[in-house]
Amino acid sequence: MAPRILLVRHGQTAWSLLGKHTGRTDIPLVAEGERGAALIGERLRRAPFAGLPGTEVWTSPLARAARTCELAGFGDRAEPFDALMEWDYGDYEGRTTPEIRAAAGNPGWVIWRDGVEGGEKLSDVAHRADEVVARVREADRDVLLFAHGHILRVLCARWLGLEPEFAARIALAPTSLSVLGWAYGDPALDTWNDTAHLAAA
Repeated sequence: MAPRILLVRHGQTAWSLLGKHTGRTDIPLVAEGERGAALIGERLRRAPFAGLPGTEVWTSPLARAARTCELAGFGDRAEPFDALMEWDYGDYEGRTTPEIRAAAGNPGWVIWRDGVEGGEKLSDVAHRADEVVARVREADRDVLLFAHGHILRVLCARWLGLEPEFAARIALAPTSLSVLGWAYGDPALDTWNDTAHLAAA
């Protein structure tokens, strides 16, 4: 079978709860985020995943993703991969969307269209996502990724062969599970933003 990508967004942090753009700031999970990480680990140990034996595990080196991976029970198998780091938001780091709109004098500011000041362009993020996709497609097994909301949304768009702006249309919750696979030989979206493991606890 062609390899699939299983995506886990990291657990809640103090900044994600407040809606602050968290790029390269290395902040820890809050208690809710740690609980979610443990719950998704329990889910991945049950059927149909059964612990994902033989699956490669890659994680963003940023602490919130690496800690999610560890608490989920995959830390001893994980390989850090810099391409999975979150969007570098530059001058907008740590700011909420309303704060950015006010500072930029642009009440309609949207990151997917207008970008950021002093950080990465969306095309830069897409280039990193393409690097991940290419590496997965060279693998002979499934890959489990622990990373961040915006990079994972762009990764989905690029897996499907779509422009990175498509990522604006697919929300992704903390500690969610998504699966990118195949349908009739073409890249497909199998599961997206599944948080059933959180609701069941």
